[in-house]
This record gives sequence, C-alpha cells and structure tokens, in this order.
Amino acid sequence: MKPNPKDFLWMAAGAAFFGAIVFVVMNVPHNQTPAARLALKDRKIELVDQMRLALASASEAEKSAVMATTDQDSQIFADQARAATASLEQERAQLGELLGANGSPRENELLAEFSKTLADLERIDHDLLGLAVQNTNLKAYRLAFGPAADILKEADDALAHIISKKADSDSPEDRKVILLADDARISSLRILALLPPHIAEESDQKMDEMEARMAREDRAIRKDLADLAAIKGLAQNSDLATAAARYASFTELRSQILKLSRENTNVRSLAISLNEKRKAMFLCQDALSALEQAIQQEFTSGAAGLTPVNPR
Repeated sequence: MKPNPKDFLWMAAGAAFFGAIVFVVMNVPHNQTPAARLALKDRKIELVDQMRLALASASEAEKSAVMATTDQDSQIFADQARAATASLEQERAQLGELLGANGSPRENELLAEFSKTLADLERIDHDLLGLAVQNTNLKAYRLAFGPAADILKEADDALAHIISKKADSDSPEDRKVILLADDARISSLRILALLPPHIAEESDQKMDEMEARMAREDRAIRKDLADLAAIKGLAQNSDLATAAARYASFTELRSQILKLSRENTNVRSLAISLNEKRKAMFLCQDALSALEQAIQQEFTSGAAGLTPVNPR
C-alpha cells in the first residue's frame, strides 16, 4: 500500500521527536543527578559573570591609566588593568575545563570565539597601556608652561629693559634698537604660542607645518639679536647678553618639548582607547552574552523527565 499524506506527517513528526531526544541526551551529562547538573550550570554562569566583571574592571582601570596626570598614577592603574585581565584569563581557563568535560559543542564554540576576541583586546591593551604610562604629552605641557615660559619671560624682560632706555630717544640708531628688540620679543612669543597646539596635535603633517613656522621665527630672532649686538654700545650690554643666553636656554627646552610632543603617547593612547579598544570591548561583551545565553539554555533533568530550565 502506498503511504498517504497523513502517514508522511506522522513519519516527519516521529523523526523530529527522535531528533529532539537525541539532542537532549547529547546535551545532558551522564551519571549526574539533577541537583549536580544544576550546580554545574550555576557554576558556569557564575564564571561568565566573574569574567564580565573582570572585563569591566580592566576597562575602567585602563581608562584611568590613560587619563591619569602623573606617571605614578598611570602605572598604578595600568597594573590594576593587567591584574584584572589576568583574573579574567584564569576564569576563562576554568570555564574551558568545565565546558571541555561537561559542555555542549555550541558552548565550546562560543568560548573559542570569546577567546579570540579577548586575544585581540589584550593585544590592544598591551600597546595602549605601554603608551599611557609614558605621559610624554603631559611632560611636554609642563615644560612649555613651566620652565620654557619662565626662561622666555626673562629674555623678554631683558629686551624690554633695553627698549625702555631708548624710549625717549629720537635718534635713528635708537629707533633701530627698539624695532629689532620688539621684533625679537614678538617672534619669541609666537614660538611659545605654537607649542601647546603642537603638543595637542595628532597629525605629523600639521606638526611639521608648526615646526616650520617656529624655525622661521627662530631665524628672525637670531638675526635680530645679532643685529643688536652689532650696534655700537650694545655688544657688551648686560641686558642683551641676558636675552641671548635665556633665548638659547629656551631653544634647548623647545627641542625637548618637541621631541616629547612627537612621541604623542597621551594623544595616541586616548585615540586607541576611544576607537580600537572600544570596538574590541563591545565584541568581548557580545561574545560573553552569547555564551551565557547558550549555558542558560542547557537541558537539565527534572522530576517529570528531561526539561529545559528557564533562564534566570
């Protein structure tokens, strides 16, 4: 007899039921009581929660390391971030052991996916934290607004004193002294004003442009000081000597500032934190959520047979 459509429906239903039974059996650990299976499931979820907490702690410490204003604080927070990541790795290993012995293929697959995203996150953190603890931009700011500004003010005061002595004179030579001294003062202040934006700049091209402008102002200052020294009566002038010496010291500090600024460790670490790290963090969080959901959907045995436990 040929089977009718109703027979096909019964056969399909029977096959589906058999497949469900096989799935349940394959996903329930053998030789375990329902209480033991529930405890095992709870332990897996507990480890996932601990991993999520460690991940958040590492991220918070990393951001604190980036935003800290001293080397000591940056190092403390960087160490905290690394410690939280180490804890996360331990918990991941423990979960891997549990899933290796009592996990479904899907759970192990999701843990492998999380492990991959975590490896990317740790690579980013390695570079980010290494930059954050150097604080080269902050050190450049301190030099620019501290010693460099103070020394340049001493040079400016010396040139202003030269000008004050010539202010009441109408002689062409004295007018020339005033013009040269004023030009030197203005150019030196232009250089000082270019330092903060250089320190904050991320683009090498724009830093090149600012340094080129500083170089032009520097050449103008050196020429002004040389022309002043060539004027009769100023070659041995103590104010001019002070101005020249202080400007030379400022030039050395400026070189240090520009070198620190070029390393750009604060700017680079902040950019990584806001971009690469942020994206990697989201991927890790999503992977953990998927893994927890898979564990929540495990089948456990109740008094009336094999039934899925509702997620908490």
